Amino acid sequence: MVEDYRAAARRFSRRSLFATTGLIGLAAAGAAVSAGVNASADADDVKRTLHADEIGQTVLGINPVIRTERVYSQARGRDVDLVTILPPGVPTENLPMSLLLHGLHGTARTAAVGNIANILAAGVASRLCPAFGFVALDGGDNYWHDHGTGDDPMSMLLNEVPGWLAQRRLGAPGGMPFAVTGTSMGGFGAFVYARRRFEQGRPVNAVATMSPGLLTSWTEMAKRKAFLNADQWAALDPLRNLDKLGPAPIGLWCGDRDRFIEGCRKFIAAAKPEVGLITPGAHTDEYWSTVTPDVVRFLSRHVG
Repeated sequence: MVEDYRAAARRFSRRSLFATTGLIGLAAAGAAVSAGVNASADADDVKRTLHADEIGQTVLGINPVIRTERVYSQARGRDVDLVTILPPGVPTENLPMSLLLHGLHGTARTAAVGNIANILAAGVASRLCPAFGFVALDGGDNYWHDHGTGDDPMSMLLNEVPGWLAQRRLGAPGGMPFAVTGTSMGGFGAFVYARRRFEQGRPVNAVATMSPGLLTSWTEMAKRKAFLNADQWAALDPLRNLDKLGPAPIGLWCGDRDRFIEGCRKFIAAAKPEVGLITPGAHTDEYWSTVTPDVVRFLSRHVG
């Protein structure tokens, strides 16, 4: 089976897949199959569900291995979806895993924006990147933190996900994710997760964010009703806590017509991330499909 995937990948040259900014050939393929998004430059919610019938529309005809399970989260006080996205044809025991955090009004099933699942599968099969996977969870709408109601998705990520991964023989010893990836609200959450891991003395290897929800106005953030007050937001806002994010390499991609562009520009200027790219596009899956090959490439450099 592994050779079948490799044979398919060899039909495409390395030049057609990798270019200076990433897996350009895969980006074009990803853009061609991405669909079903209801988002715009003025909206930061992403409504996309990865359905089984979509998995057939894959890059190079290579299918990612996607499994959805229900688990009970003590931290959130409810059952949540746990979605694993793995490359095909590789050993999965202790496979490095990155968290994949969804955006506002999203779920674990909508976290794989921009065709990233298929980009990963094709990249691994063609040996353009080392094998790793993603794990997505339902996180609610409170920017991946405890809003004061006892629903604490950040505690779920820090304290429950490692055990769930270890039970499935995924991730580093103990099930610890090597990285965190997030889109929109999930990008905000990715920065908070990296900060908490650093505070615990076990920093992540990499932080990858697409259109992270970095607002510069409390008036705008208050509309999301995700924070009790401006002080709670300020205490967690990555822009105001750059020194607390830790040493992990950061990648940030944002479209020039995205509503979060001001905050993303400020972050790039102040934090000087390893990758900080502003390219044409809005807060849409069409835009994300142009950058997910570079996101996968960035994560590949920090697998460990």
